[in-house]
Amino acid sequence: MSLEWLVAWSWSLDGLRDCIASGIQSVRDCDTSAVVTVACLLVLFVWYCYHVGREQPRSYVSVNSLMQGADANGLQNGYVYCQSPECIRCTHSEGLNQKLYHNLQEYAKRYSWSGMGRIHKGIREQGRYLSSRPSIQKPEVFFLPDLPTTPYFPRDAQKHDVEVLERNFQTILCEFEALYKAFSNCSLPQGWKMNSTPSGEWFTFYLVNQGVCVPRNCRKCPRTYRLLGSLRTCIGNNVFGNACISMLSPGTVINEHYGPTNIRIRCHLGLKTPSGCELVVGGEPQCWAEGRCLLFDDSFLHTASHGGLAEDGPRVVFMVDLWHPNVAAAERQALDFIFAPGR
Repeated sequence: MSLEWLVAWSWSLDGLRDCIASGIQSVRDCDTSAVVTVACLLVLFVWYCYHVGREQPRSYVSVNSLMQGADANGLQNGYVYCQSPECIRCTHSEGLNQKLYHNLQEYAKRYSWSGMGRIHKGIREQGRYLSSRPSIQKPEVFFLPDLPTTPYFPRDAQKHDVEVLERNFQTILCEFEALYKAFSNCSLPQGWKMNSTPSGEWFTFYLVNQGVCVPRNCRKCPRTYRLLGSLRTCIGNNVFGNACISMLSPGTVINEHYGPTNIRIRCHLGLKTPSGCELVVGGEPQCWAEGRCLLFDDSFLHTASHGGLAEDGPRVVFMVDLWHPNVAAAERQALDFIFAPGR
């Protein structure tokens, strides 16, 4: 046994010696300029790795880890108000495209240009897309080209998340009813926001607003907040992601308006849906149903109304933004980076 081992070891040494000798001879036979070129490329590669590695990536976190540390970020009555002139979502100027392109270049430098063709095309032609879109669909901030467009989406478009939300209908409804008790007082309860409408009252209670968690509100709806973490396509890392309870009082009409982008699907889970309530997207009317999800593209011109009686009570939905099913995984990662809150 030991003899066989010695023979094998001797053979291994001979093979190693032959390999080294062959390598040395190959270098001697090689042209000097080629060796110098390879050496320079190797030095450049090492320098690039060092340069990229020492940069600290900008931190942006998932919806499950946003809960800590956001209380000081300009929260008033549980709602995030933009206080920065640099905010991408609130910037409607010629400088927006330059800012988006700079963010895309920064992302590609750290990661890859692979799969960025559609985003690059969208940013390059953003001004033309937004100005030449038909009036029925005109996102206000960012249009991603070559996405299938339709005012409403079938439930199968995000089947997993729809099923999760509908299975937890009673959980979300119970937490809303606990919040609703605070409306017995005359003043606006803490955490709720009153939105501008031509008639009636429209209230929202945000758990995630423009990609930023509202901790005080999440603590009031812990089970609903945890539910967001089980959704596969919830937008939680960029300014286009929201999750909230939306409530319309009888007689309310919301002005027709466009959403900021076409990269998302807005999902409404009906919690309380009296008769006389209607959602119109792209000129097509639909009605909510309790315990059922309604998916639509809010970059289309849309409005909502509650034409019921006072005794019918409010129309209430749980609203959450999901990724458009035709936005690829690499594109989602890049868009999270480009549109990260505060970038």
